[in-house]
Amino acid sequence: MAAYLVFDVEKITDVEMMMEYRRLAAPTLKEYGVKFLVEGGGPYEVIEGERPTQGLVILQFEDTDHFRRWFNSSEYQEARKLRLRSSTAQVILIEGQ
Repeated sequence: MAAYLVFDVEKITDVEMMMEYRRLAAPTLKEYGVKFLVEGGGPYEVIEGERPTQGLVILQFEDTDHFRRWFNSSEYQEARKLRLRSSTAQVILIEGQ
């Protein structure tokens, strides 16, 4: 079953570091066959409730095993350190079709 990773970026505190994170993370996504479904800080509309965000990213993985191999890879973990230092985000993994 496919797995979807949702990054809901609440706040970017260091834009340059976040750009470096993206530069380092991009090749890891390609290597693991990850598909971008939603990328970036484009226009969005909150239909119900409050949802302040600076951007949403939704990635599709073949399954949770593929996600875990990517997430735990040394290449991504190196990039992840930059994301954690440069932003505040909710990161959610969900299985679906």
